[in-house]
Amino acid sequence: MTDRTPGDTRDQGSYRHELYPYQGREAFLDGTLGFIHEALDGDEAVVVAVPQHKVSLLRAELPELSTVRFVDTDSVAHHPGRLIAAWQRWIREHAADGRPVRGIGESSWEDAHSQAEIRELRYHEWLLNKAFADSPAWRLLCPYDTDGTNADLTAMARCHPELRQDGRSRPSEGYDAEAAYAFEHMGSPCDPFEELPYGAGDLAAVRARIAECAERNGLDGLRLRELSIAATEIAGNSIKHGGGRGVLRTWVDEDRMICEFWDRGHIEDPLAGRMQPHASQVGGRGLWLAHQLCDLVELRSTLEDGTTIRLHSALRG
Repeated sequence: MTDRTPGDTRDQGSYRHELYPYQGREAFLDGTLGFIHEALDGDEAVVVAVPQHKVSLLRAELPELSTVRFVDTDSVAHHPGRLIAAWQRWIREHAADGRPVRGIGESSWEDAHSQAEIRELRYHEWLLNKAFADSPAWRLLCPYDTDGTNADLTAMARCHPELRQDGRSRPSEGYDAEAAYAFEHMGSPCDPFEELPYGAGDLAAVRARIAECAERNGLDGLRLRELSIAATEIAGNSIKHGGGRGVLRTWVDEDRMICEFWDRGHIEDPLAGRMQPHASQVGGRGLWLAHQLCDLVELRSTLEDGTTIRLHSALRG
């Protein structure tokens, strides 16, 4: 196991989430390979979820081992809302033989499609601590290239309880387990935008307004049907749980169509929509569906301001 600094009393039987800041190819390999070899020495399994070019770097340095699994991240790499469920699945599958598990997860920060995606990737890192707080023990190392154009080490330190440097892990001074997440401002809707108040009986009007905007901007076929299903779920939740009514705004920002829903309700669970619903679960599927059908979902909810949800759909690709 990793050396610990004097006075470090972390529980080795709990989930551990470590940030590994690095600069350059050699530093990436040094930190990740050291983490993997520690796991192998301790008879632990390793799940690696990194961009494809990083997979190639690691494979060139490692023998073929059944206990080191490289997972396919293509379907979730640019979908932060799908990543927690993916990690739950990867860990469950790899822990089936009873071995302790370590993970290595690096997001494609440089390939992010928008600032909104970067905001959600950071939020995902913070949510991991809540998602796995009561899970069986495992460790997740998050390599983070501090030379990247989107790098913000201070923001990332606030999301990780531990910091790994020179093969040693220590508590992150920037992390506060009791603090609420400091959301970044989503920005105002782009002009021109269209607005539609809705209430009971107005779901058809919501779908029609979205279809009008989508067709004007070249979003059609399956992509439009997926957006329409997600929008119906979100607007339906407003009517059922958000005071009976809400407001829809639609606009286009560069290559994405955005549908924003606002209501006076409050969503207390920060993990809403990010954990796969159980087969017998009643309710709670609307946000999950939205994450599966849209390219990005942003959610802000407070007692004072109500709930704002933005659905992003790429106009191309």
